[in-house]
Amino acid sequence: MRKLSPTHKIRRALRPRTSVYHPQNPAYKWFVLGNIMLGTFMAVLDATIVNVGLPKIMASFGVGLSTIEWVVTGYMLAMAAMLPTSGWMADKFGYKRIYFWGLFLFTFGSMLCGISSNETMLISSRVIQGLGGGMIQPLGMAIIMREFPVKQRGIALGFWAIAAAASVSFGPLIGGYLVDNYSWQLIFDVNVPVGIVALALTIIIQREFINRDIRKFDLVGFISVVIFLPVLLYALSEGNASTNAEGWSAPYILACFAISIIAFAVFITQELTTKNPLIDLRLLIDRNFGLSNLVIFIFSIGMFGSTFLLPLYLQNAMDYTALQSGAVFLPVGIIQGLMSPIAGLIADKANPKIPIIIGIILLTISLYINSDLSFLTERPYIMSSLYLRGFAMGIMFTPLNQISLLTIAHNKMAQASSITNTIRQIGGSIGVAILTTLMTARMSFHSQIYGSSVLPRSQEFHNVIHHLSFFAQQHVGSGVLTAMKQAEYLLLSNINNQAFIESINDDFFVAALITLLGVVPVIILKTKNKHMSSNQTKIPEL
Repeated sequence: MRKLSPTHKIRRALRPRTSVYHPQNPAYKWFVLGNIMLGTFMAVLDATIVNVGLPKIMASFGVGLSTIEWVVTGYMLAMAAMLPTSGWMADKFGYKRIYFWGLFLFTFGSMLCGISSNETMLISSRVIQGLGGGMIQPLGMAIIMREFPVKQRGIALGFWAIAAAASVSFGPLIGGYLVDNYSWQLIFDVNVPVGIVALALTIIIQREFINRDIRKFDLVGFISVVIFLPVLLYALSEGNASTNAEGWSAPYILACFAISIIAFAVFITQELTTKNPLIDLRLLIDRNFGLSNLVIFIFSIGMFGSTFLLPLYLQNAMDYTALQSGAVFLPVGIIQGLMSPIAGLIADKANPKIPIIIGIILLTISLYINSDLSFLTERPYIMSSLYLRGFAMGIMFTPLNQISLLTIAHNKMAQASSITNTIRQIGGSIGVAILTTLMTARMSFHSQIYGSSVLPRSQEFHNVIHHLSFFAQQHVGSGVLTAMKQAEYLLLSNINNQAFIESINDDFFVAALITLLGVVPVIILKTKNKHMSSNQTKIPEL
């Protein structure tokens, strides 16, 4: 081996070392991906883990569905309000810094949820969580898209989707175990240690990136969108609420709709006319980006709006425990996680429209299968729909994200990511509000239909009451009068249970129809040659 001269030794010692965390190291972007996956896992985990705990939270606080839906809707609304703002803040103050503060807010909000003593504090704490989540998800995608070249984005987004898929699988399972064996508060506390680890890794691994081409903050656009979304969803959720005797014609409901329409008009006008919009809606003029976001909006209304239905059905109608209802979701994330990287490779090599269309059709079939539930439905039937759902989501999301951002310039990546995530959350929030309202209305409808079919003077009614009262006397030891009351209660309970199941079936059917509409914009998407020009693939340096 050739001996080095003292001069060469000094030069080697002074030469900067390229560690695995240095941006010039080929492994750096994969460490960043792992860090983003951890933050995404935590954010998505909270959205899935809460659903199995809703029945226990309702019982703990003594509130109904119209109130408890705000535990989900409040989180989504806060995310939707923060998503467009996070892109501007990242450009202004730095991606690493804003991503860090998003993780901090989410972790802090999780701690507050765990110590909530009433529904008001819980919903407020969920809003804080949503503010953090509104920074984590769009910036995570933007950071990945910035660090990876075009030819590797499909596989990178596929692995990123594994984090979300793992949350879908293990979130309900972990939540069910904690709710059954401990308390519902722990479904929020579990985020705290994960958040602390994610915060530490963000400090150690990520480099800072600040967009020098910063624009002024659009205060009018921000205020108008913050007014539009909460007021609209409040009106949708309160239209059929038990506390609203006047229904949709109530003056405050009509006033809310009027305010939301005015705020929406102001927002659209402002974003299309100002030089520095909060959300650059002009990006939606890009054919692929605009149509892909339309697909995401349609998907979010149907899919995210129906995610809370199955745990309610399993626990309230089928007497599943929280752990049992959470366990049924385990295969969904596993299948999605396995298929996402494969779909990313397919999108890199072939037409990405093919897996997207197949995914939408399979997802529609999955939701349609859930529209034929009963109190006698067996577990294999329920699981077949979830197997399809996991496969569909696995082959659909990665190609859709890739094709939507393919022609977006790097300095617009944060804006584009914010728009996509904002549309997803708005669609999900509207879906929750619409399907909850529909469920309440249909449950009242079916209760009236079934109730009117019970004729107290009919021979069939007397036969049923007689057999039920005889059962109560023989097996419960009730007296004659008590047994008659118990028989009437059992009959009424069965009617209410059947009406509840039918209302859930109606929701799933509507969700399936909405989801199927997503095929139309995918068909007219334009696929682009994967060999991009050098100015599109170049990663901006610090």
